Amino acid sequence: MSQRLFEDYVKAIYHICLDSETGLANTGVLARRIGVSDGTASTMIRNLAEAHLVEFTTYEGARLTESGRLLAMRVVRRHRLIELFLTTVLDMDWDEVHEEAELLEHAVSDKLADRIDKFLEQPTADPHGDPIPRPDGSMPEGTPISLDALEPETHFVVCRVLDQSAALLRYFSTVGVRVGTRGQVCQKSDIAGVISIRLNDQVVTMAKTAAETIVVTIPGGNRAARKSSSPQAAGTQGHRRR
Repeated sequence: MSQRLFEDYVKAIYHICLDSETGLANTGVLARRIGVSDGTASTMIRNLAEAHLVEFTTYEGARLTESGRLLAMRVVRRHRLIELFLTTVLDMDWDEVHEEAELLEHAVSDKLADRIDKFLEQPTADPHGDPIPRPDGSMPEGTPISLDALEPETHFVVCRVLDQSAALLRYFSTVGVRVGTRGQVCQKSDIAGVISIRLNDQVVTMAKTAAETIVVTIPGGNRAARKSSSPQAAGTQGHRRR
């Protein structure tokens, strides 16, 4: 069994478990994420269990062992460092780098990833704001707040974008939403399902479903959000994670 296949599966299980209310990766969900049949996914889970990378409960699903989690963190770390390297050094846009990183994450060694990390001065997040795991497998902590959760007049700084589909990233670029962008909520309409925000001198109105995927921080103790976080901001919607 190839190392790349093992890495693809443990990374997928890691992201699915973040989504799951039970903390388990269902075989059918895993199969759809990888793009294989349920039978193929079941066989692979058994192989991962024999390698002590997952624990599996029949009719419930799989979770990573500590060895599996550490392997998943190594892959995620390489992926996110590569994305940041491609945007920072090679000037690629944030909607272009995922597919390249998917290929390179298996070719880049952990040693090279550490050199990239040092070259980029130990960054904590990739171009989309996703946290970059540390070499020991730990993850930088944060208190996520969805843009959709903010009340009008609240100032914010964009720190992460959860939905990283190329089309939505290009839209965000067009209207001026990037990691590090500062703005202010102008108006909200729950009935219409839209939110208006001010970015520099421009007012942008977007669907609340788009705003839900934008994670922000509140600078300087500005007026509190309506709710401290949302499921999306907390790291669900794993099909959109990298």
